[in-house]
Amino acid sequence: MTRDNADFSRAGRLDSFIEDAPDAEAMFDRDMRYLATSRRWLLDYAIEGPVVGRSHYDVFPDIPERWKEVHRRALAGETVSEACDRFERADGSVRWLRWQVRPWRLPDGGVGGVVIVTCDVTAATVGQQDLAEREAHLRSILGTVPDAMIVTDDKGVITSFSAGATALLGYRSAEAVGRNVGMLMLDPRPERDGAGAGDLRAGGAQVAGYGRYAQAVAKGGAALPVELSVGEARANGRTIYTAFLRDLTSRQKVDEEFRQAQTMEAVGRLAGGVAHDLNNLLAAMIANLELLAPHLAEPTLRELADEACLAAADGARLAARLLAFARRLPLDPRPVDLGALVRGCAGALRQTVGETIEVAIATPPSSPVALVDPAQLKVALIGLAANARDAMPRGGHLTVEVSSARLDADYAQTYPEVRAGRYASITISDTGVGMAPDVRQRAFEPFFTTRPVGAGVGLGLSMIYGFVKQSGGHIQLYSEPDRGTCLRIYLPLAGGEAETAMADDSHPLKTGTETILIVEDDARLRRVLGRRLRSLGYQVFEAENGATAMARLAELPDLALLFTDMMMPGGMTGLDLVEAALADRPNLKVLFTSGYADPTMARLGHKAGALLQKPYTAEELADKLREVLDA
Repeated sequence: MTRDNADFSRAGRLDSFIEDAPDAEAMFDRDMRYLATSRRWLLDYAIEGPVVGRSHYDVFPDIPERWKEVHRRALAGETVSEACDRFERADGSVRWLRWQVRPWRLPDGGVGGVVIVTCDVTAATVGQQDLAEREAHLRSILGTVPDAMIVTDDKGVITSFSAGATALLGYRSAEAVGRNVGMLMLDPRPERDGAGAGDLRAGGAQVAGYGRYAQAVAKGGAALPVELSVGEARANGRTIYTAFLRDLTSRQKVDEEFRQAQTMEAVGRLAGGVAHDLNNLLAAMIANLELLAPHLAEPTLRELADEACLAAADGARLAARLLAFARRLPLDPRPVDLGALVRGCAGALRQTVGETIEVAIATPPSSPVALVDPAQLKVALIGLAANARDAMPRGGHLTVEVSSARLDADYAQTYPEVRAGRYASITISDTGVGMAPDVRQRAFEPFFTTRPVGAGVGLGLSMIYGFVKQSGGHIQLYSEPDRGTCLRIYLPLAGGEAETAMADDSHPLKTGTETILIVEDDARLRRVLGRRLRSLGYQVFEAENGATAMARLAELPDLALLFTDMMMPGGMTGLDLVEAALADRPNLKVLFTSGYADPTMARLGHKAGALLQKPYTAEELADKLREVLDA
């Protein structure tokens, strides 16, 4: 018997063994002719008719060249395995196979051919691919969902933590995953929540629900009002919970501003009606007193009548102030160069505040032209100067600055009565005693005053408020106890730009990838800033005060820019923080922000960075960041 016949006979003895193999197997000689196949081979590859004696390459004429190379390697004595390979069948279906090609040897040790073993792993592979797609989808959701999304197991242990949750609560995913969700929630308000939010805190089972009010706890301990929605699902006998937390701080701010605007509108209508009737009464009183006076021969009686006339005149001026607050003051709006008007008022302002207060006037070379009644605007400026004087009994600084301003859509959403657009702006800042939050909230209300009885009726700021509103503008007040007051007036431009939405808001904002540390004590503003900067591509870290910022600085060797508010609680101002930071890192870039307009506050900022005044638009923020970072 020849060697080939002997080999073939040997292969034949293995035929029954291979035929019943559970996997798809085939045995070939050195010319890749079939010696034997399993039933599974014929089934998996949909082969019709006998194949023994035929060439593998005839049975599969489209076999890839890379497989032929594998066969050559096996015929040379190498065992070649593939973890998973894609195989497209003749009917168009796709199968995934795990296969091995190994040599079979003759009695003398030579290679007689190869054995190919394949195992169909389509179900497992498709399942893994589906799982990978689901995981990628979940990662995409976690990275892009705007609300905070937190997934927990049935014990309340956090398993997923979205980028929105990081932006809202301050924890990185690595800091939150594996910890109990209770660390993120305060006890809910029973009258509004029921048991749901409490069960979330404990990881209980009766948790599914939507739109509950709760209070979350951010990193650092700050409480945040949130709307809590929780979904429940079961998988593999286990329960998982998905919670969405929506920040209600901005909504509460909008609701508060809307309620205040409605209150001021209602009070204004009442004040206008009272002032109108009061004017009629005073007009009758003054007319009768003037008719009566010539008939009073006795000096004492004449003096009484004159005093009554003066009192009635004071009442008429009071009625005029009420009309101003009610936006019913007769106005004569015209195009006014605000820089020229403020410079023309400089002497009167200095005379009003006295010698112990330094007055600084800042106007740009090309001042904006506003549509406003110049006489009433001068009265408003003098009134504000008088308020500043009373707030600085031991002297101080008063700054009046003219500029152009733009209020964007984000700002307009917070203040419902404001129309987004360009404005002319006048900012009046003092270094006086400032206002407590409750005083600041009521500052524009008529007849509200902190002065002693007889020292004022509380109509100064309310009159200015009404005048600005009647002029089509907006007024914003910043103040903190012992840190001064800043009042910013926005007036419509003479060209009417404030009446239309900004046309150039659609162009791309400037972006970057540098690391930025935000230092801002207002939690809502800090979160908004963080979201804005992350959307521009920056790596962002946050701190609520100077002490926390200094600790963060030690953890951020790659920090490129320190973006800090000027005024913060805790005894360390923005200037103090920057001076301490620059002592360790002289090359650190700095960007200050403040609602105050005193140029002296930016003395270090002009040396080490820049000043961005609140409020600012997303475009102004993006531009200023690149200006400082690229300098």
